[in-house]
Amino acid sequence: MFRHLVRSTLILATATMPMMATAGELRVFIPEGSADSVRIVDPKTGEDLGRIEGTPAVHGLAGGPTSIYLVAGSYAEVDRDAALAAARPADVGEDEHAAHHAKPAERIGPQDAGISLLSVLDAESGEIVRRIEVPGAVHHVAISPDGRTAVATHPAKDGLSIVDLTSLKLVAWVPTGAMPNYAVFGTDPGVVYVSNAGNGTISEVDLGRAIVRRNLLAGDEPEHLALSPDGKRVLVADAGNGTVIELETASGQELRRFEIGGEIHGLDLSEDGTRLLVAAKETDRIVAIDLGTGDLTSAPLAPAPYHLTTVPGTNSVFVSSRDEPKVWVVDATTLSVLREIRIEGEGHQMVVRPAS
Repeated sequence: MFRHLVRSTLILATATMPMMATAGELRVFIPEGSADSVRIVDPKTGEDLGRIEGTPAVHGLAGGPTSIYLVAGSYAEVDRDAALAAARPADVGEDEHAAHHAKPAERIGPQDAGISLLSVLDAESGEIVRRIEVPGAVHHVAISPDGRTAVATHPAKDGLSIVDLTSLKLVAWVPTGAMPNYAVFGTDPGVVYVSNAGNGTISEVDLGRAIVRRNLLAGDEPEHLALSPDGKRVLVADAGNGTVIELETASGQELRRFEIGGEIHGLDLSEDGTRLLVAAKETDRIVAIDLGTGDLTSAPLAPAPYHLTTVPGTNSVFVSSRDEPKVWVVDATTLSVLREIRIEGEGHQMVVRPAS
């Protein structure tokens, strides 16, 4: 659940170019939070392939095979004048540069919001292509399956930013519910589901019309989400209650509850969609839910398993620790730890992407 905001000065962007990878080889991008960077690793070996620096307070990160970009969201607010000055190219005058940025009265979203930055990164080179001002600190980010749209949640301002990845501009703001946390797409690029941790709902957002079409009831403080491959079910981490809730998306009906125990955080489906992996942060475990039988299995994982991402083709999941600067690589079947990867800062919303 969103518990605090930080405010920072803008950190200038620099990129440590990632090592070249063969087309099709997977890379895992790990946001390093307070280290203001994104680490790139080989999921099969754990080898460090490079770092993207200058992504301030990076928490949310999104990407996909259809997008040439990664989008990194900052969990910090920045001074607008400093942001403008730092982002201005050396060969562009101040007046010309300012003309490309909205004045406060013209800004999209709440007029009383501070600003944060979405960093649009070239997924191959790691170079920062564009900084986009958005209203308030960003928690999580998602990119549509067609690669044309990015969304970012803003817990302190109770809404969702919509960014056009063709023009690289903020195009709309949607009030969702109290403290929006996570966003997930199914197969429809025009619809995104957003969890609202502050009022126990999930908003189904129509991106074309920039409206909430309906809200689904989902426990007390829904956070991380996963959609079934067919889009017919959404699995919800009711974080503080230590429960995973399964909802039917068409009706909003609650189908099942799985009691994990203690505070939980990240979750993701196995590659074949038959199991759900859950980071049981408070009880120091990783838990697997068999979605066919409803059976739960678990294994110790300490301290504080946090964000969790399935790595296709490897039968493994990456799990970060909230309390230590590391990521575990865990066998998705046995739940045993295969290796540990040292990072800086804290590992947040990870992205798996093949090299082009």
